[in-house]
Amino acid sequence: MSADDQKRIAGEAAALRVEAGMKVGLGTGSTAAWFVRALAARNLPDLRCVPTSEATADLARELGLTLATLEDTPRLDLTVDGADEVGPGLALIKGGGAALLREKLVWEASDRCIVIADAAKVVKTLGAFPLPIEVVAFGHKTTGNRIADVLADHDITMPARVRTAERGLVRTDGGNLIYDARCGAITDPSRLADDLKLITGVVEHGLFLDLADEAIIGTDDGVEVLVP
Repeated sequence: MSADDQKRIAGEAAALRVEAGMKVGLGTGSTAAWFVRALAARNLPDLRCVPTSEATADLARELGLTLATLEDTPRLDLTVDGADEVGPGLALIKGGGAALLREKLVWEASDRCIVIADAAKVVKTLGAFPLPIEVVAFGHKTTGNRIADVLADHDITMPARVRTAERGLVRTDGGNLIYDARCGAITDPSRLADDLKLITGVVEHGLFLDLADEAIIGTDDGVEVLVP
C-alpha cells in the first residue's frame, strides 16, 4: 500500500469518529485533506468546521462543508489533523505545511484531538523531520540568531534556516516566516518547547506535546490506533 493510500484510510477512519452536529477542526496538509474529503462524503447534518489554513478552507468550501471561525465557535468537539512525525506518547512535530500557529490554536480549542498519518511518520525519537518555528518577519534574522543559541544549548549544532520557495520567503497565512531547525534528535522535547517560546519574535513552534488524544495510523494491514 502506498503512503498516499495509508493516508487515505487513516483519514476515512477518522471521519467515522465525527457525529452529526459536531464542531470540528480541520487540519492542514495532504493527510488532513483525505479526512476533509471523507467527512464531506458522509454528509452529516449540522456540522460546523473550523479550518486551520486558507488551503483547507478552500477545499472544505468546495466540498460543501459549513465553515466557521474560532471567533464564532470558540470551543470545538474534535480536531483531526496530520503530523510530520508521531513520537512516543503521541508527541508530534507539525508545521511542514506552514500552518502550525493556526493548527495549535484550533487544537487547543478542542475537547479531543486525533492525529492521522501514514506508517512512516511514526518514529522512536522526534527530530529527523526539521522542526518548524514560526517567527514574525520584522527582525527575523536577529530572531534566527536567538533560535540558534537555544538550539546550541540543546546540543543541536545545525542552524535553523528560513524557509524559502521559488517565489522567495515562505509566508504563513498570518504573514509570518518559518525557520526550520534540523535537530537530528530531540532528547528533551518539553524543555526545547519551553525555551523556544521564551524567544522574543518566535510566534509558535511545531512541537505539539500532550495535545493528541489518539493517533490513527494507516498501515499495509489497515489502520492502527495508538494512544498516549
